[in-house]
Amino acid sequence: MGAHVYSRPPEPVYFPEAEEVPETNRHLELRTALYLILKRELAHTATLGSDQFVYWDPRTSKKRLAPDAFVRLGMPHRTFRTWKIWLHGAPDLGVEIVSDSDEGEPDWDEKLERYRAAGIPEVVRFDPEDRERPIRVWDALEGDLVERASGDPDLRACETLGLWWTVVQDQSLGPMLRLARDREGHDLLPTPDEAESKAREANDKLQAEVQALRAELAQARGKRKTRRRSPG
Repeated sequence: MGAHVYSRPPEPVYFPEAEEVPETNRHLELRTALYLILKRELAHTATLGSDQFVYWDPRTSKKRLAPDAFVRLGMPHRTFRTWKIWLHGAPDLGVEIVSDSDEGEPDWDEKLERYRAAGIPEVVRFDPEDRERPIRVWDALEGDLVERASGDPDLRACETLGLWWTVVQDQSLGPMLRLARDREGHDLLPTPDEAESKAREANDKLQAEVQALRAELAQARGKRKTRRRSPG
């Protein structure tokens, strides 16, 4: 194109990094715990986000999501301010934890439509107050997001990660969304605190075993010296 004279310079689209949204301490701790669990397990193979804006249309900042946790496989974790799908690809997994500020199913239906438009193929919704169906899962099927039936035996399978969703009762937070390596939820992915505690216990056990071995060796040396000094 030739050199033209324009009435104004182009206006770049502004993509906000955050906005003020009410959040309870419980919701903050639940989503932070899940994010830290995911990060500890996947940081070397995936990029993780929590509450950052995910944009899918470069022409407008209105088309966005802010999942409580999301995972993009195939790229080691790095820090970022916002996630732009046209630059980095769609997250492979999005997780929503229901909070007191959510307005119910009409609001959820609109949010689910945003997930569909963004092209996120697996969406998990956790409601800590729902005793019957705390975990609900949607999968991308033929351009739609379709919820797994409540009777699906693999309802809680996390297909993206090859793990299983489960609910654990926490003493301070109540029902808590966790991930496990087994269907029954026994082999949990640990929180950083749990991993540190387990490592400390393993180290203490190892130190105790080393001390016991040293004591046995010292006792054996003492017996040999005693035998050498006894009359023949």
